Order: sequence, then structure tokens, then C-alpha cells
Amino acid sequence: MTSETQVKSGNRIAIQGYEGSFHQEAARRFFGKETEVLPCDTFRQVVSLTTQRKEATGGIMAIENSIAGSILPNYSLLQKNPVVIVGEVYLHIKQQLLVNPGVQLEDIKEVHSHPMALLQCMDFLEKHPHFKLIESEDTALSAKHLHLRKSKHQAAIAGKLAAELYNLEVLVPNIHTMKNNYTRFLVLKHQKDAAEVEAADKASVKFHTDHSRGSLAKALAIIADAGVNLSKLQSMPIPGTDFKYSFHADMEFDDRNQFDKMMAKLAKATEEVTVFGIYKNGKTI
Repeated sequence: MTSETQVKSGNRIAIQGYEGSFHQEAARRFFGKETEVLPCDTFRQVVSLTTQRKEATGGIMAIENSIAGSILPNYSLLQKNPVVIVGEVYLHIKQQLLVNPGVQLEDIKEVHSHPMALLQCMDFLEKHPHFKLIESEDTALSAKHLHLRKSKHQAAIAGKLAAELYNLEVLVPNIHTMKNNYTRFLVLKHQKDAAEVEAADKASVKFHTDHSRGSLAKALAIIADAGVNLSKLQSMPIPGTDFKYSFHADMEFDDRNQFDKMMAKLAKATEEVTVFGIYKNGKTI
């Protein structure tokens, strides 16, 4: 489902990983199938290219997974760089066993993929103890190497997009153990390029209190009393302090006026409030 905040053609979106990765799939989901991507080695590079505004017009960055949890360093990247969250994508992570055309299950001797993907598919892999498991730095890169080597004795674990891009066959579909596995991706723009999102109903906010007794409870009460749904609350250490924390909060609301009134009260009850983005709820599909 393409977001209503889909922007004009000509976008080049920075992603972490290689072409065929789940980051690219998320970029396509939000901006459209023809979106050009700029592969990056790290999330830091994704944010750097987004802020430089020369090579990339925006970025896609994973922020949490329904099984593995939050990617904490990426919250720090949001805090330290002039980027704005303009949208989000919830992607159902489905792992496939990919092979070169014509290869059968009995031909396979090695299976290549990212360590996390191998773990996600361990129930399937353990049914084939003759498979030698080879770790790589990226699922899509494993698929690319499989295509280049033309091997009849190797397979890769990656998504369907990688199969499409590298002319591979899905030999066994959906081999992941946990079927309800979602990754949430944030869509980033430089502050200068981020237009107001129409019909926004979600926001990402950071705040910290004076750390006196009950101060966090008071802040949370303000959010609840306003009828705003706190869908996520993530604590983050405040650099340079002794075990004091700020809080990254994802909030869902009915309309912008409701959110703005709540934020005015929250600002008075906290030491500092920062809004990272006001956007449309991505929803799981």
C-alpha cells in the first residue's frame, strides 16, 4: 500500500543494505515501485546522505522489529541530525529459500544469508542437516552472489524482491519460523524538504522530565487525559548524565488540534520536548 505522502518522481532514497533488501521493499511500498534507491553500508550513512541533500532526496531506516525489538542506535541518529520523520512502513518479513533456475532441494549443499535470517529460519534448516550454513553481511547480497556464481549447490535466504532482481527461483517459500514478524521502517527527509503531512494521525516525540518523584507519571497522565494513544515508549540515556533518561514516545491521535493541545501541556510539565515527525500511521498489512 503506497502512502498518501508519496512524493513526486525523481526521488533517490538512501537505504541500508543492498538492492533487493527489505529496506528497498519498504522504499517501494512508500514511494512507489519505480523508486530509485541508493544502497548504504550503515544506518549512519543513510542519515548522512539524507542530511547532505546531494545524492539522496530522503532515506528509509529500520527502527524496530516485532521479534528483535528496537534498534537503539537509530534513535540517537534521529536526535543528532536535522531529519524529520515524514512516514512509516510496517513490512511483513517473509524469508524465502532462493536458488538458481533448475536447482532442486537435493542439489543444495550450502545456504548463505545474514545470521539473523538464518536464525529466523532455523526450524526449516534443521530439517536438512546436510546444509552447511554460511553467514553473510546481507540477505540481498547473498542472493546477488548466488546469481553471479551460477552455483547448482548453493542457496540463499532472502525476500521475493531479491529473487525478482537477481533472476532466482523461490524453491521453498516462507521458511521463517515466526510467521508474525514485522519490521517498522521510518521514512526520513531533511528538515528543509519535509512538508506538512495531510491528515497526520501519529507523531514521534522525545521528552525528558526533571527526574523528580512522579514526574514521568504526570507526563504520561497528560498524554492519556488528552485521549492520545501512547503506542511506544522507549527510554534512552541522556549523554553526560548519571543514569538519567529521556523518552522517545510514539503517539497516535484523531486530529492535529488534539495533538497540539496535548503538546502544549506536555511542554509545561517537562524539561524539554522535541518533535521528530508528525505523519500518517503506517499500519500493518
